[in-house]
Amino acid sequence: MKRRAVWQGLAAGLAMAAAPMARSAAAGTARVVRFGQSASLTGSTARHGREIRVGLAAALAGANRQEGPRGLQFELLTLDDGGQASRCADNARQLVDQGAAALVGFTSGLGAEACLDLVARQQVALIGPASGSMGLRAQVPAGVAHVRAGFDQEYRRIAGYIQSYGFRRVAHVYLQDTSPANLGAMTDALARSGLQAVLSLPIARQATSTLPLVQQLLATPLDAIVFAAHAEPVLAIIEQMNRAQFRGMYFASSLAGQDLIEGLATARGSAVMSLVVPRPHALGLGVVNQCQLDLAAAGGGARLGPTTLEGYIAGRVAVEAARQAARAGAATRQGLFDAVARLEADLGGYRVSLTPRNPQGSQYVDLVVVDRFGRLAG
Repeated sequence: MKRRAVWQGLAAGLAMAAAPMARSAAAGTARVVRFGQSASLTGSTARHGREIRVGLAAALAGANRQEGPRGLQFELLTLDDGGQASRCADNARQLVDQGAAALVGFTSGLGAEACLDLVARQQVALIGPASGSMGLRAQVPAGVAHVRAGFDQEYRRIAGYIQSYGFRRVAHVYLQDTSPANLGAMTDALARSGLQAVLSLPIARQATSTLPLVQQLLATPLDAIVFAAHAEPVLAIIEQMNRAQFRGMYFASSLAGQDLIEGLATARGSAVMSLVVPRPHALGLGVVNQCQLDLAAAGGGARLGPTTLEGYIAGRVAVEAARQAARAGAATRQGLFDAVARLEADLGGYRVSLTPRNPQGSQYVDLVVVDRFGRLAG
């Protein structure tokens, strides 16, 4: 009963965010396309999940305005998974049972990976998982459409930057539950640049103290620390390292998100961070400018950041897949599943290209310096 109540409440909230909505699919309107999302709306990565959802909903709302009452209309139903893979898999099954034409913007990499069997068995598209997880990219079944770069691309850019500065002594701090594939991607990226981590340390998602890890880092001569974790432990470690007058550089993957940018401003710290979408202040790019406009039109005062933009891009690609399916016959579950096998989308400064042999729709990676005022530079 509680799960059902959550489902209805989230669906109602997102329907308002993406208004005007057409009649429900249950009412027999074939032009309504329902997307399903499982997101971490609670737990340690709740902000990441909420921002992906906001961007996704803004993209669908913008598409509804563009389509008008005679065109396709898009609905978004979201269930909370708390960042837990098992709940994500349960949500995916429920979304499919509820009639979702495609699954979009899942925010847990491990959770999305747990849904791959469902994707293959039910022939339902999984569009734009908001994760660079390499487990999602190892053996990708038909129907999975990645619209952002994987961690392998991010790590290679970071390793290349480290190598260009002549740094040799590198530590790698990563989430304890990360997959072997993700760890292998970091090892490979460093090796490609002639580097090897002198220290690799796991950290729990819900770590109550980072002091033991910090002590290990301080006991080892280091030029740089690379983080592959969400913002909370990264900020705690940086703050403690700075108090100990650590002189090396910090690098973080996109996993740290907007929380890292804002947290560094509060802590007066700085780091180099990888982005898998254009910079949010690059309003000269069509995709960034349109996202800003669609967020403003949706109301609610949502700010444009890299995570919100990532969700927006996933939504835009899902819309393009539905339109392509409609042109080919109908924007049904099977139609979208077929559409993502071969899809080209130029969103204005951000291109997505999907083919049967290459479901990695984008390899876009940028490195930015987040200064102690939270500004993006470099």
